[in-house]
Amino acid sequence: QVQLVESGGGLVQAGGSLSVSCATSRSIFSRYTMGWYRQAPGKQRELVATITSGGSTNYADSVKGRFTISRDNAKNTVYLQMNGLKPEDTAVYYCNTKIALRDYWGQGTQVTVSS
Repeated sequence: QVQLVESGGGLVQAGGSLSVSCATSRSIFSRYTMGWYRQAPGKQRELVATITSGGSTNYADSVKGRFTISRDNAKNTVYLQMNGLKPEDTAVYYCNTKIALRDYWGQGTQVTVSS
């Protein structure tokens, strides 16, 4: 059973910062790429950022320079630090990992940015 447990998020004014985190088991965390996706109302889910088990990162163009994905190997947790938030960042943020071509998702956490 793959479990991804998210926390964080909330409401912030434009220009502010928030962070979200995702914890999973050591067997998953140490082997697979972890990622964050988001889905705004009426829109498709989109990639935000990924980080490999070796620490290589990848970001969507829309968040480059503002968001930072990181991982704490001791805690089996991946983080997404979001700075310079914009109203268009408002969405439900989902933690993700892919195992044997199958996607696994966290429960999602709401991030709302007011203008």
